Amino acid sequence: MRKFSILNDIKKNISCLVLSSLTVVVNLAAISAEACTRILYETGVGTYITGRSMDWSDTAAAMDFWIFPRGMQRNGGVGKGSITWDSKYGSVIISIYDAATSDGINEAGLVGNLLYLAETNYGDAATRGKPTISVGAWLQYFLDNYATVAEAVQVMKADPITVISTNLPNGKPADAHIAISDPTGDSAIFEYIDGDLRIHHGKEYTVMTNSPVYGQQLALNTYWSLIGGNNFLPGTISAADRFVRASYALKSSPKFKERRDAIASVFSQIRAISVPLGMSNPSKPNIASTLWRSVIEQDTKRYYFESVINPSIVWVDLDKLDLNSGAKVMTMKLDIPENLRGDVASAFKSSAPFKFIAPN
Repeated sequence: MRKFSILNDIKKNISCLVLSSLTVVVNLAAISAEACTRILYETGVGTYITGRSMDWSDTAAAMDFWIFPRGMQRNGGVGKGSITWDSKYGSVIISIYDAATSDGINEAGLVGNLLYLAETNYGDAATRGKPTISVGAWLQYFLDNYATVAEAVQVMKADPITVISTNLPNGKPADAHIAISDPTGDSAIFEYIDGDLRIHHGKEYTVMTNSPVYGQQLALNTYWSLIGGNNFLPGTISAADRFVRASYALKSSPKFKERRDAIASVFSQIRAISVPLGMSNPSKPNIASTLWRSVIEQDTKRYYFESVINPSIVWVDLDKLDLNSGAKVMTMKLDIPENLRGDVASAFKSSAPFKFIAPN
């Protein structure tokens, strides 16, 4: 009897926390207009694959592939006081509006994903007194400078920079949190809440969506884990519900040994929580259509991309690209109807790098 009493106490405590968290989710529904999901999958041979969806309310948003060589001179892009660095690693990324790095992998196999987070507050730059960086450059900073999650976390523990946000071309604030992962399966989530950097570091952090803040997402998921996904799962497209469903699918999926099966599993999991194109509801502005999905093999450094407006999956192999210092910056448009398929490295064209978004 004592065992059942303890279990009931646990359920009661978690339920109270969940109810509080759900209140936050409901309140945010009126302001959160963008949504994405990221998962980190372990294969049956001990390698890792990161998958994500990009859900965005502006279906005309420009999304492009970019190849950045190592040795590029970079700065935070927000004028005086911006942090500067030379990129140690070449990378392939996907930009949004040619203003921000939203997704990518570097030549060491570090993967980064930028997702919307309504609760973000990067803090006041003048008060913090630290070098500044555009939110559009934030993920690129990780890809340019770090080979592993542990290395990035060690540096970021000192909270060395201030991220500067502004509105995107569609009028939405560029408020985001970042997930990174590496070929060992290490993972970290970075969020700025009330001006303070919060870091969740560990292999257990395999799923990320959007609101509420990550600690509350974990509490909600714990509650649903007690209920058991075989019995019932929350079915809306809210970030909290997608977190639960993505966690259940990831936990339930076999760890496939065959590479083709593993890639298919990650794609199927991301597709299962995607939002149909054009889906909208004036009374629920938090609904955003899925525009694209990416899946990245971190051992082979193959970067897959699937657009909802194009019929075929395309990919790029980093090891086959020229990422040497002095090599050309290359780009390829992803937001136009195109019948490309398979390896698209030959479709890239040289270009000046885009400028990171900054306040006017």
